[in-house]
Amino acid sequence: MYPAFSGDVPRVNGQLAVSRAFGDKSLKSHLRSDPDVRESSIDNSTDVLILASDGLWKVMSNQDAVDMARKIKDPHKAAKQLTTEALKRDSKDDISCVVVRFRG
Repeated sequence: MYPAFSGDVPRVNGQLAVSRAFGDKSLKSHLRSDPDVRESSIDNSTDVLILASDGLWKVMSNQDAVDMARKIKDPHKAAKQLTTEALKRDSKDDISCVVVRFRG
């Protein structure tokens, strides 16, 4: 069954928001959630990793986020700044963000 809209939130079978329906046993037959898996080498040129929800990525490019995170040495502060910036850019989605800083 395709998602139905209730207000401005897509819902599965008219019940739960799509993101919440992934964990609901009764709605699993209506969804497909294949993970996006990538393997990358981390070398001395890797300085930052940003893990974030679509609330950030809908309003910010990868490069914008990396540029902002690189300017802030404390990863916790960088994550807070990224979420604040997403809100300033009027993100309408859930915003979660983790910044990992690698030492060279």
